Amino acid sequence: MTGTLLSLGHGYSAQALARRLIPLGWRVIGTTRSAARAAALAAGGVEPLVWPGADLAPALAQATHLLTSVAPDAAGDPVLRAEGARIAEARQLRWVGYLSTTGVYGDHAGGWVDEATALTPTTERGRARVAAEAQWAALTLPLHIFRLAGIYGPGRGPFEKVRDGTARRILKPGQVFSRIHVDDIAQVLAASIARPNPGAVYNLCDDDPAPPEDVLSHAAALLGLPKPPGVPFDQAEMSPMARSFYAESKRVRNDRIKTELGVRLLYPGYREGLAAILATEAQTRSST
Repeated sequence: MTGTLLSLGHGYSAQALARRLIPLGWRVIGTTRSAARAAALAAGGVEPLVWPGADLAPALAQATHLLTSVAPDAAGDPVLRAEGARIAEARQLRWVGYLSTTGVYGDHAGGWVDEATALTPTTERGRARVAAEAQWAALTLPLHIFRLAGIYGPGRGPFEKVRDGTARRILKPGQVFSRIHVDDIAQVLAASIARPNPGAVYNLCDDDPAPPEDVLSHAAALLGLPKPPGVPFDQAEMSPMARSFYAESKRVRNDRIKTELGVRLLYPGYREGLAAILATEAQTRSST
């Protein structure tokens, strides 16, 4: 099966999906806010649209599938604010995907959550995501919601900060996060496109939730470097965004992507994922 995917806010995760779909014969139209970024998307085989700005109507009329990676703002979902009526009328869409976050579950003091867990976000960001999920569900399109844990992968991991000496292990007893490699996000989205189940909600995370300081220590060990210095959470200099992540601690279950979509994770834990990133870096260096 092939089709035309309209990817709104064509960022890191959506690009990984496009790398899977385009070789199979898919047409991918991706929006970006930057003309410079549009050129980079075109180089990867994506048809770029600088949006807001360009008319979205022709692309939306041609799309068989739609993915939105655009985060809500204080006023709600900006995609629906600008194009909601038009999207609601796009009845030719066979699959719609919304990339949300496991932040919708709130804090569980390190306990486990799954897709049936009540949505009790404790941050403004989480509350905005709950509202956006509801807005998209109200359109009565073939919607699939994907709640993503912390995303990492090539170009987005701990190695650079460990190498340049700026990494710090933030020490907060009991803190634990789930995470997901970007290539596993792509394979879950592709599996859902192949087996649509409108109304479904999926947690996207690996099998190994862990304290963030453990991940940094392992990254340093892979590089043959000392573990980064530890800083107590209440003494750490952090951005408001980074600090908000530490307001919640939970372990996220991923059984549904396995049982319903038949997904077998490429990187079931951060150890496998970090090793793969280093291997990719080494391969890139050897080929240049």
